[in-house]
Amino acid sequence: MQKKTTVLLLNLGTPKSPKVSDVRTYLFEFLNDRRVIDIPWLLRKILVNLIIVPFRSKASSKIYKQLWTKDGSPLLIYAEKVKDLLQKELDNNFTVEIAMRYEQPSMKNVLRKIQKNMPDQLIILPMYPQYASSSTGSTFEKAMEIIKKWEVIPEVKFINQFFDHQGYLETIAEQARKHNIDDFDHVIFSYHGLPIRQINKVHPHRNCFDCDCHKQFKPDTDYYCYRATCFETSRLLAEKLGISKEKYTVSFQSRLDKNWLEPFSDKIVEEKAKNGAKKLLVFSPAFVADCLETTVEIGIEYREIFTKNGGDKLVLVESLNDHPKWIATLKDLVLNR
Repeated sequence: MQKKTTVLLLNLGTPKSPKVSDVRTYLFEFLNDRRVIDIPWLLRKILVNLIIVPFRSKASSKIYKQLWTKDGSPLLIYAEKVKDLLQKELDNNFTVEIAMRYEQPSMKNVLRKIQKNMPDQLIILPMYPQYASSSTGSTFEKAMEIIKKWEVIPEVKFINQFFDHQGYLETIAEQARKHNIDDFDHVIFSYHGLPIRQINKVHPHRNCFDCDCHKQFKPDTDYYCYRATCFETSRLLAEKLGISKEKYTVSFQSRLDKNWLEPFSDKIVEEKAKNGAKKLLVFSPAFVADCLETTVEIGIEYREIFTKNGGDKLVLVESLNDHPKWIATLKDLVLNR
């Protein structure tokens, strides 16, 4: 007899709407996570609740309004589509659910639903290609915090990253092939940034910038280093697409201060424009669906930076969204990882 299995797909989260009050609620939950802002409790509470959330909510609301569609948040829209498409690809022994680490649909409510229909096996799959404590680690911690209280705990499997999965890489490559890469002066692989201190916690006996992971990936020491897996993802994609080392740059976006991973994506975009590049192609491999960081930050803000400094055209490679190869990749991850 086959096991009754529930697959829980998880992503970061989205406000209920772009209204200031809803954005404030989302930011409050997100930024109070100890893994997201990993500083002492009291300092985090003061920084987040008295400074960041009160002063940032209104500005963030305006940005979310640029992202929002008539059907709502693209992140949630694609999550629901992926859920339905993956359900069709799996047999009747599988049930696919979606939840968000922050806001709705909440992990607490979705896991309560799963508990009522207790499966033999629960597969938890965060939609983050590269592991980071502040994303994947936080998601697993929250899931375990809820599940550990169950009277009956089923077999639980965690899939913690998939940056090297051929299906994931090929789906990105397929999206990139919609464009003639040879027409572009330069290619940027832009990943969400992290504080350097969080990267150093992965290998506490050596400083992040003493590593040579930007040149060579060493699975024995680098497999859970976010910076290393970002560079390796880029190398694998460049090889697949025939992009030479000289033609691409790996960079990091969405920084909060100067002590985050470098180089900074917005500065690279500006630099390339000032140095004469007219056409840039930008990948965002850390995100599997359209969201604020892809559609607005890269697609609008970086495009403005590029043209302001002399560039002509900046093109964003579309996210995986509900691409058939992405659904096939998720199926393979569920069945074979």
